[in-house]
Amino acid sequence: MGISTELILVIVILTALVFTLTNGLHDASSVVATFISCGAATPVQAICLAAIGGFIGAVTSGSAVANTVSAIVAVPIETALLKILLAAMMGAVIWNLVTWKFGFPSSSTHALVGGLVGAVWVSRGTEYILWGWKELLSPEHQVIGISKIVIALLFSPLLGFIVAFLLQFTSNLILRNAKITINSWIKRVQWIIAALLAYSHGANDTQKVVGVISLALAAANEPFGHVEPLWINAFGGTVMFLGTMLGGWSIMKTIGRDIYTIRPIHSLNSQLSSGGSVILSTALGAPVSTTHVVVGSVVGVGAADEFRMVNWKIGQEIIVAWCVTIPASAMVAAFLYSIVG
Repeated sequence: MGISTELILVIVILTALVFTLTNGLHDASSVVATFISCGAATPVQAICLAAIGGFIGAVTSGSAVANTVSAIVAVPIETALLKILLAAMMGAVIWNLVTWKFGFPSSSTHALVGGLVGAVWVSRGTEYILWGWKELLSPEHQVIGISKIVIALLFSPLLGFIVAFLLQFTSNLILRNAKITINSWIKRVQWIIAALLAYSHGANDTQKVVGVISLALAAANEPFGHVEPLWINAFGGTVMFLGTMLGGWSIMKTIGRDIYTIRPIHSLNSQLSSGGSVILSTALGAPVSTTHVVVGSVVGVGAADEFRMVNWKIGQEIIVAWCVTIPASAMVAAFLYSIVG
């Protein structure tokens, strides 16, 4: 193996870690948005909790999500794969930074998937992408590849919305005669639920980059020796920790204030719904957008409480994000591959 391959491998890994940093900056802010806006914690307290919970989730998570992400790239494991991964990660990073700058609640997962699709498509052709549509339509209805990711990304916010709606509807019935002092207890309980949501975010999101780094190491024939997945998880979790500590304040404002006026019971129900949805997705090996799940849950509690007071415009923005992010990051990655390839 030549020195150039080693250098490319290092650049791929560094780019993947920069993506993880923007992921922490971008998506982790959504984890604590309602926690802060309802007054349960200060921004500094909430960010520290999210960073620690996310790191523990990254280190202790399994590999189901990582396997799903790495499986969509059907390119032979060879050194040429490194440039494809590099273009894919750079495309995702650029899209994350642009949307973070403008407070646009897009998905880092969408950006990563788009980057991989664009780079593989322009370098090898569509036959080297595991689409999974034929398997989905087969009698066995096997859910793999891109079809698994798309289904998870589309339905996870809907699941967050439905569960949050039901929780809020039930809470309104049970707590209709409760005293205002109950809010102090609800705020305390949220520390536990917010920690679990941060854990589920770290467990799901870090695995996506772990899958890419594992592919890169295999493509370069592991020049630094075999690296245990635990060390890759820990490294990714540390960078995610740093990204979370930087805080994505514009996205917090969008989710915590611009959708619905969040009170403690809304935040609690949103966190329960989001955390449960992301944990279920992680167990199924489905990479999802924590940001979109949280937004879906916030809209759900608002719809159950005061339907007319929900800012439904944010729902339109998410639909736009669904439609735009994957093609946009794919085009950026394809363009970058034409330069580095």
